[in-house]
Amino acid sequence: MNDILPDDESYWSTIRAQYSPSRDFINLENGYFGMPADPVRAALKRYQDEVDRDNAFFLRTRWSARLAHVKSLLAEFTGVAPDELLITRSAVESLNILLQGYPFDAGDAILMAQHDYDFSHDVVRMTVARKGLEVVELDVPYDLEDEDAIVALYADAITPRTRVLLITHVVHRTGRIMPVARLAALARERGIDAIVDGAHALAQLEYTLPQLGAPFAAFNLHKWVGAPLGTGLLYIDRERIADIAPLYGDVSFARTNIDKLGQVGTVPPAPIMAVEDALAFHAAIGGKAKEARLRWLARRWMDQVRDVPGVRVYTPRDPRLHCGLGAFGIDGVPAAEVVRRLMDEHRIFTVVRRVGDVDVVRVTPHLYTRPEDLDALAAAVRQWAPPR
Repeated sequence: MNDILPDDESYWSTIRAQYSPSRDFINLENGYFGMPADPVRAALKRYQDEVDRDNAFFLRTRWSARLAHVKSLLAEFTGVAPDELLITRSAVESLNILLQGYPFDAGDAILMAQHDYDFSHDVVRMTVARKGLEVVELDVPYDLEDEDAIVALYADAITPRTRVLLITHVVHRTGRIMPVARLAALARERGIDAIVDGAHALAQLEYTLPQLGAPFAAFNLHKWVGAPLGTGLLYIDRERIADIAPLYGDVSFARTNIDKLGQVGTVPPAPIMAVEDALAFHAAIGGKAKEARLRWLARRWMDQVRDVPGVRVYTPRDPRLHCGLGAFGIDGVPAAEVVRRLMDEHRIFTVVRRVGDVDVVRVTPHLYTRPEDLDALAAAVRQWAPPR
């Protein structure tokens, strides 16, 4: 389906019809987690009924094979081997496993950016405090679009003590796509490890994990993959699994088996089984077509407000440097006030995020978002822009 045009409303209306969003408001905050399509939600109910009905018999006789099947599908989707993947509950859990289990020595440094996810900051700082490490926090200007300059910023911040470079693929605050493969290559050249936070990248962008060139990566499946809430993914290059110590207690697996990192007790099988249906729905659309549509939806509102006096768009102008996520601010109007007025006056739901020392309004459409919903957002922003 990759030949589908992003503005072919006759086609995208058929995709929109396979979702059931609330009719009480326009949801433009789909970055928190992505609504599963109706076929995925129906499958989740079937799987939950199966698990509840067959109870321990299912867990003891069927679950292992079903889990292996889902892992094989994820391996095909991501371009790596099943034994390099662990299904987790979120990217945050995956990052905890990686950072807390990484073989740091006291005095090592972790290099990260101010724009990294807030919980990523928390995990890093907790690990730093526990292990006697140093954190170096890099300020990458939101409006710096020159990838050579960005790579140079990271290169200049690396010191002999740097052990790990944390790289956010898609910045959750602004939607900026970072040059993750180039930064991972920089890490390899300097003899350090890159850990990729791909929470917003997987299935929003079309790529496979080998293209990133990083030995470690953390993802959500409940965002752009469209799997049920509470599903995430951890990738570790096979040759590096032995280096990561388990966060959760389990001595039944070999040091080289990634499953040693996943003993969190009994997990709900149904959301994991529904990953298969989410991947099938994604494949039916096509990754390139989906990426192009999300980018087109973002441009729909951004192009209407970007050059309005008093309105600042914090997402790159170059469409190659963003996809579905975007952010804006209005001079003289606090972001929280914009969010409140959008909901109260237009029934449009958005969220506040922080970029440096400034609060911004993040806008995240989804495949079910109508173009006219984004037009309504743009009209409200233009109306509230300060007069010039």
